[in-house]
Amino acid sequence: MNVLITGASAGFGKALAERLVAKGHRVVGCARRLDKLNTMAETLGDLFLPVVMDVNDTASIPKIIADLPDGFEQIDVLVNNAGLALGTDPAQTANLDDWMRMVDTNVKGLMALTHAVLPAMVARDSGYIINVGSIAGSWPYFGGNVYGATKAFVKQFSLNLRADLLGTQVRVTNLEPGNVAGTEFSNVRYHGDDEKAAKVYDGFKTMTGEDVGDILLWLIESPAHINVNRLEVMPVAQTYNGLTIAKQDS
Repeated sequence: MNVLITGASAGFGKALAERLVAKGHRVVGCARRLDKLNTMAETLGDLFLPVVMDVNDTASIPKIIADLPDGFEQIDVLVNNAGLALGTDPAQTANLDDWMRMVDTNVKGLMALTHAVLPAMVARDSGYIINVGSIAGSWPYFGGNVYGATKAFVKQFSLNLRADLLGTQVRVTNLEPGNVAGTEFSNVRYHGDDEKAAKVYDGFKTMTGEDVGDILLWLIESPAHINVNRLEVMPVAQTYNGLTIAKQDS
């Protein structure tokens, strides 16, 4: 089986790549940082193909897919894992550049890669697209504004793909993790402020990138006649909160 993973150099993507290679699968590991990909390739061997890809550069994606070498050219599973959150300010004071970058990565990049890979899956009547969304796509929270909106897009896009693919054997899943430590997510969100990033995980047991890697592997190895439409996962310490009210003095 050939699996293409975006955001493969860290976090969920790296954990999944390690697990797939250990099972004998070939992995096309895509990320912006070639040095990290090459380090992975030294460990994982010939089953891991490092590919430099910036999903924000959507025009480059079709050629990257077309130029994959023999043995890796057929994509059986696409894991749209590349994504990011930037900032936690309320919408009225948020940075517009951060908003645009989240849309470019979380929405446009995912769309472009899916568009490049999906026709061949349909032609073979076989394949699997796993989109890594977030609980933020369903549950709003302070400062989640555009990040949550991009993940809501990913959720609805995944469900609409399922509708379009009726009658084929191509599967689509939207994986929606909650709080996960041990990845670069919060460091990126806080623009490299390690202290702020670490505080996000203080005082409770979170999920890890390895946990999510295990879940992704389970999805990929699930029976081909079963489709998991959506899978929302959280640490036990995280759950839903009630609606809030801003009370005013009379």
